[in-house]
Amino acid sequence: MHSEDDEVTVEVNGEELRVDPDATRTIRFPPPKLPKGVKRPPPEPPQWWEPDAGDDRQAGQVAPGDPQERAGGKGRPAVGPPPGPIQPPPGPNAFQAPPNPLGRPVWEPSAPDVPVFPPPPSGSPGVPVFPPPQSGPETPVFPPPQSGPETPVFPPPQSGPETPVFPPPQSSTEAPAYPQPAYPQPAYPQPDSPRSDTGMPVAATTADSLRPDRLLRTRRRPPTGGWRKAVYTMSGGLIHLGDSKAERRRQELIERIRQPVTAGHFRVAVMSLKGGVGKTTTTIGLGSTLAHNRGDRVIAVDANPDRGTLSEKLRMESPATVRHLLNDRGGLWRYADVRSYTSQAPSRLEVLASDRDPAISEAFNADDYRAVAQILEQFYSIAITDCGTGMLHSAMSAILAMADQIVLVSPVTVDGARSASATLDWLQAHGHGNLAVSAVVVLSAVKNPRRNAVNVTELKEHFAQRCRAVIGVPFDPHLEQGSEVDLDLLRTSTRDMYLEVAATIADRFNAGVAS
Repeated sequence: MHSEDDEVTVEVNGEELRVDPDATRTIRFPPPKLPKGVKRPPPEPPQWWEPDAGDDRQAGQVAPGDPQERAGGKGRPAVGPPPGPIQPPPGPNAFQAPPNPLGRPVWEPSAPDVPVFPPPPSGSPGVPVFPPPQSGPETPVFPPPQSGPETPVFPPPQSGPETPVFPPPQSSTEAPAYPQPAYPQPAYPQPDSPRSDTGMPVAATTADSLRPDRLLRTRRRPPTGGWRKAVYTMSGGLIHLGDSKAERRRQELIERIRQPVTAGHFRVAVMSLKGGVGKTTTTIGLGSTLAHNRGDRVIAVDANPDRGTLSEKLRMESPATVRHLLNDRGGLWRYADVRSYTSQAPSRLEVLASDRDPAISEAFNADDYRAVAQILEQFYSIAITDCGTGMLHSAMSAILAMADQIVLVSPVTVDGARSASATLDWLQAHGHGNLAVSAVVVLSAVKNPRRNAVNVTELKEHFAQRCRAVIGVPFDPHLEQGSEVDLDLLRTSTRDMYLEVAATIADRFNAGVAS
């Protein structure tokens, strides 16, 4: 091996090879000759040459005039990469080799069983091409589906807080959107609601008409008594024959009794000219019926100037009387303060007793009654006054002046009926005609009617022409005893008559009568 200035001569197996040093830097010697019958091993992979500093040629470039170029590469070892494409084809799906951090080119041949296909041409049928997603609020994340036999591959969503996952629907025609099927909306017929002359809907079509008693068919109150209740109980509630006519009448009366007091306070005066005709008993029966069927407070006041008997019709809870209430009226500010002066019956009726001390010489007068009435109207809805006998005592003038309703009690006797009729005449003559016309007359059978020969029907017809209502209370053994009155111990007919009296008086709660 010797060198000259322009070329290098190498002798291999008796042959001289001249190599231009400027043409190449890599020399590959031919394999040695092998004896016959020995197979030559496969050649090793080609090796890249490393350019020297200052060499402008690229790796794998053959120098011009090289024997390999001149001879067409026949009979000489291959220099550089093997034949075939050494660079991946351009395109979006081509493999891009990562850069070598050492600065040396790296070439690795593709596996023979993994072909690299060029990207499909645009516009070919069956291959959807989707534009890359663009950032912006008007660009939808999912492009519209394309028709074709293959399933489109959606591009991955862009990461970043500024890209919404589910963008709002855009009204612009530039941004594609999924086609929304136009489902026809069913048109339900709206019936015309009947309206009054003023344009307001009638009561049958408003919300007030949707009451539970009309909508709930199973909402029925069981029978309260009699053989209907027995049948209902024995059948386990399967057989409901409904209420009797008498029971339905009671429910109607109770509904009338529960009417609200429009003025806030209502005063009732129970009076008679004679004693012993059932005036105090009627006061207790009427007050107990009102208090038992209402939710507000009802009180009965004994305004008898003499020793009254109203407190004897119930169990006394407090020894205080109306006189104690008047003496302490400066410190009464709450209902609890007044409640300490009253006694309460089982029906929730409260009673304010009169003076029972025989040593007291001062009678209950008109000024006392006005003071008591002003106190009670602040804490009670209904006040029932048990008047004394006679019409000329001092308290009677204030009672009649402040009363909203009077109840005239008369026994079922000839003299008792004449006294009651004379009372109506006196009221007409002394400027209380409105009270006489709106009065309720109670015919109280304080004795056994079997021994009474008075025509009750004629008595009712007489008073019906002079006053608003006439109601007869039948004889009851419990009331004949003259002791405490308990509604549960009364006969059914007696309780029904007190319901009639209470309902008739309650009809005046909304009459707007000024007290």
